[in-house]
Amino acid sequence: MLKKKLIQVTVVLLLVLFSFYYTNKTIDIIRETDPLMKQIKEESTKYEVPAEDAKIEDNKIIPGKNGQIVDYEETYQKMKRYGTYNESLTVFKETTPAISIEDTYDKFVISGNEEKRQVSLVFPITKESNPRETIRIINQEGVVGTFFLDGLWLENNLSVVKDITNHELEILSYDNRYEEIYFSSAIQYLKNTTGQQSHYCYADYDNKEVIELCSKLELHTITPTIKITNTPFQDIKTKLQNGAIISFPINTTTELELKTVIDYIQSKGYDIVTLQTLLSETSEK
Repeated sequence: MLKKKLIQVTVVLLLVLFSFYYTNKTIDIIRETDPLMKQIKEESTKYEVPAEDAKIEDNKIIPGKNGQIVDYEETYQKMKRYGTYNESLTVFKETTPAISIEDTYDKFVISGNEEKRQVSLVFPITKESNPRETIRIINQEGVVGTFFLDGLWLENNLSVVKDITNHELEILSYDNRYEEIYFSSAIQYLKNTTGQQSHYCYADYDNKEVIELCSKLELHTITPTIKITNTPFQDIKTKLQNGAIISFPINTTTELELKTVIDYIQSKGYDIVTLQTLLSETSEK
């Protein structure tokens, strides 16, 4: 008797599942043959933008860019409620590059995507640095910077760090060294004291020690596109380009010319953004 009931229950469940499957397949067929869906698909080709792979040359990388396709289902639902095809109701979704910076840590990032009219200002702070005036200028100008902090400096200068928590903060080194235990501890200390999660490492040049450590910690290592020397304004005038990562030393020359440099960059139509924005592969320019 029990066996017979189990068989009956199983048959009923199978019929219900088949019914759901059949109903869903019917709905899919109706939707796909709907003239509205056909029009959406016909029009979609003019909106499609292929994803752009990150550019890799030797041990260097430049971010790619996400592509764009029409989200058929979301677009169909919105237009169905509207009652007819309406171009302005088209819904898009991004597609990611086959080769992406997101999962590539063993290459030096030398700039942002060259199609984006954006730049980042980077300030490495060593344990000997006194960045107070540079920070004051950046804050006064109302632009964002990325500060790479030596871990030992961070521990000893929390009062100064409070003035730059509105900027992007990363770890440069620990006591000018790159030992994993200390570097990792500095990253955790930065997170605990500021709430900021580390994403990047900094190297002036192709530094094997830095990239091996940072790749292991799944951090991207950036090297500047423009490394400012003793003539900041002249360097910017001759080298400014889309996607530039611009590294400034903390010294009196930077303090004297930084405001002029910022004004010049903005006068040329560039947005000054964080590294995270600059290196993002989203399709926004």
